[in-house]
Amino acid sequence: MQKLRRSMLFMPGNNPGMLQDAAILGADSIILDLEDAVSLTEKDSARILVREAIKNIDYSQVEVVVRVNPLDTELGAADVDVIARVNPDALLIPKAEEEQIKLVDNMLAAIEQEKGFVAGSIKLIALVETALGLENVSSIIKASQRVVGVLLGGEDLTSDLGIKRTKEGEEIFYARNRVATVCKALKVDAIDTPFTDTNDVEGLTMDTAKAKSLGLTGKAAINPRQIDVIHSVFAPTEAELKYALRVLAAQKEAAKEGKGVFSLDGKMVDAPVINRAITTMELGQRLGLIAEFSLEKGEQ
Repeated sequence: MQKLRRSMLFMPGNNPGMLQDAAILGADSIILDLEDAVSLTEKDSARILVREAIKNIDYSQVEVVVRVNPLDTELGAADVDVIARVNPDALLIPKAEEEQIKLVDNMLAAIEQEKGFVAGSIKLIALVETALGLENVSSIIKASQRVVGVLLGGEDLTSDLGIKRTKEGEEIFYARNRVATVCKALKVDAIDTPFTDTNDVEGLTMDTAKAKSLGLTGKAAINPRQIDVIHSVFAPTEAELKYALRVLAAQKEAAKEGKGVFSLDGKMVDAPVINRAITTMELGQRLGLIAEFSLEKGEQ
């Protein structure tokens, strides 16, 4: 079953205390950051600190992702070489392009073989944060079977476009829509850009709901206080679960009568509605919001 990546929490790779606490903050994934959060003078020490953290801290209850430095620098290659040897769950590749994904794929294959890791076990998440990357997102995903998701970098993207980043986020509507659509087509996760005002709970809620409405499957966070809000938005509501259950119960009865399309509450229900109901029930079960659910029976 595909991992849940509703929330991906950035943690600075040069802060021992935060690395120690990262596993218990409740995020689905933690991103141990060697890039933006670390000054140039601390790059080497942060790399070693993150390596030792992965080796010695119990991160078994959370997905461990490491954001490496850009692959067009010596720092990026060194990050991959050192971090891959402690077998993280995934690497986050900044300013991702097809060639970089292929390069990292080859590096990881060699290290996995050398260390005796399962081939392909270290996954990749592409950080799309340039206009070129956005337009090439499909080829970036297809560049390696290791790619399990795309994270949209709204701040860097708007900087590349030469436009202002706003709380309302209208300027990244196209980017969100494109990432969500391509990721859905290629069956990988689409992770939304962080909401940078950590004190604005209402703004975070609205921004996360907007991302969800466009088809994004999760959201990056920069503060542990944001996790509960993100999880709440991405969880099905009680009303959604009850409606999904009613749809599937009605579908079961309609099937007995040989009907593929039927009416519920005066509205037509067809295959797309049924599929959404199944998806809602499966997510509710994975999150522990409902008891065991049988797709065959369409009931709890």
